[in-house]
Amino acid sequence: MPRPIRYALGMALSPQDLAALDAAEEITIETRANDGTPHQTIIWVVVAAGEGYVRSVRGERGRWYREAQADPNVVIRVDGRAINVRAVPVTGQESISTVTAAIEEKYTGIPGLEPMLRPDVLDATLRLESA
Repeated sequence: MPRPIRYALGMALSPQDLAALDAAEEITIETRANDGTPHQTIIWVVVAAGEGYVRSVRGERGRWYREAQADPNVVIRVDGRAINVRAVPVTGQESISTVTAAIEEKYTGIPGLEPMLRPDVLDATLRLESA
């Protein structure tokens, strides 16, 4: 059975956005501190099972990750566009494993891959949904 098209309901990203994320090696994520100060961080991104995902290389200690947890309404910048998204925590070992495999496939041979695969950062995986 085909997967439902959730972007029509405002949840999943559009096919155009997913294609841009899939093609990008890095994106910029803009989060906000409690006082509203914006922070921009360059991060990796993958598309797996038809959805966009990001992970903090510093795990739950990463500033952008902590700010996204406090306020999941963030902006990602990719392919010259700013896209408003919600950064939703990924739960469940199967989903985290799927994202880990996508990171490993996309970034094999690139310095910095190993820290993204450490067990202590796996729970700092977020799914990007349309805002």
